[in-house]
Amino acid sequence: MKIARYGDADVARLMNDASIVRNRLKILSAIDNARAVAPLIDEFGGLGPYLWSWVGGEPIVRRRSDRSPIPARTELSDALSKDLIARGFKFVGSTIVYAYMQAVGLADDHADER
Repeated sequence: MKIARYGDADVARLMNDASIVRNRLKILSAIDNARAVAPLIDEFGGLGPYLWSWVGGEPIVRRRSDRSPIPARTELSDALSKDLIARGFKFVGSTIVYAYMQAVGLADDHADER
């Protein structure tokens, strides 16, 4: 939880770090999001268990037999986004949340290559 303890001096240091995206709002949101994880640790045991609770512990698999577009968001990502925002997370719109769900394996929308 090191990032959750970041303060003004850390933000200033990061704003001068050419190796990262130096957007003040994104830096502040990363710190706020780290702080928002602490209650999830207490309630669910961590961010992972919280996220997996949204899919019942199993990935949502949507095999597509055609080449139809993969959705940018779903009703589930809409609901998860709203819950994250209510818990104090920032920059967690439905599209970002769905992309994250795909990246960490909560949602699998790969085309069926058979």
